[in-house]
Amino acid sequence: MLDRLAGNAALKAELGAALRTGRLPHAVLLVGEAGCGAGFAARCLAADYLYPAGGPHAEAVLKGEDTECLVLRGEGASGQIPVKRVREMREAIQHSALSTDAAGRVLFIYGAQNLNGSSANAMLKIIEEPPEGVLFLLTATSAATVLPTIRSRCAAYTIAPVPTDECAALLRREGLPGAQAEELAFVYEGHVGTALRAYRDAATRTALAQAKELCGYAAQNDTYRALALLTRYERDREGCLGLLWQLDQLCSAVLRRPGYGTACGGLRPDAAARILRATAEARRTVTANGNLRLTVALLAAQIA
Repeated sequence: MLDRLAGNAALKAELGAALRTGRLPHAVLLVGEAGCGAGFAARCLAADYLYPAGGPHAEAVLKGEDTECLVLRGEGASGQIPVKRVREMREAIQHSALSTDAAGRVLFIYGAQNLNGSSANAMLKIIEEPPEGVLFLLTATSAATVLPTIRSRCAAYTIAPVPTDECAALLRREGLPGAQAEELAFVYEGHVGTALRAYRDAATRTALAQAKELCGYAAQNDTYRALALLTRYERDREGCLGLLWQLDQLCSAVLRRPGYGTACGGLRPDAAARILRATAEARRTVTANGNLRLTVALLAAQIA
């Protein structure tokens, strides 16, 4: 299944060789920016580990539906992985029988940077003395954000974005129209997962479309319409952050390829740079729980 991961040839060769020779570490940390495919890579590796011959069970692992796979991820407003959930997973691993169909069992820890001190200590107890046949697969956006006690027990591998043309080809195979596949591959710089989410997820698609609208209003110096759009977010902190992120991607794309400004309402590089400065200031205010209504009003004035 690792061959389904786009790009990352050296990584796939190294992990594939470790699997074939039985040298795969019992704890693997896959590091990659959001949208690079670290979670998908973890599921591919799990499928190859549990079901070397492939088949329906391996496909179920890729879909997150296999019973031999346990999952930990952040919860609640804090996004942290609670120690209670770690202890539950530890009990499940230690006191449940392995399936006769699988070569072992896998525990996914998605977003290992969200393990706090207590949950990390609880996880260490089982990583240091793992039950037979259990593989721990952790993902993180950066190795530096994972607590050293956890990071030092794992073999770390980096998942890289794929070249833009390869990303576009993969998106076309997933059903995206050619022009849209090329645009999303360029805007998101080869981050396959992010591009697919912008195509498939309605909220992400809306945020991208509204970010393009704002770019057009900025190009036209139309503060009124910019403010009218942004006021939709004056009570939606998470939505506002998502919109700011999409604005950053579009403006960065214009700076990399000024001709792309025509797809963003005629946005010029100097205006794109101004928007990037404004969104950085707005993001600091929003994440610090500042006044959202005032923030969006100020942002409209700054970008247009």
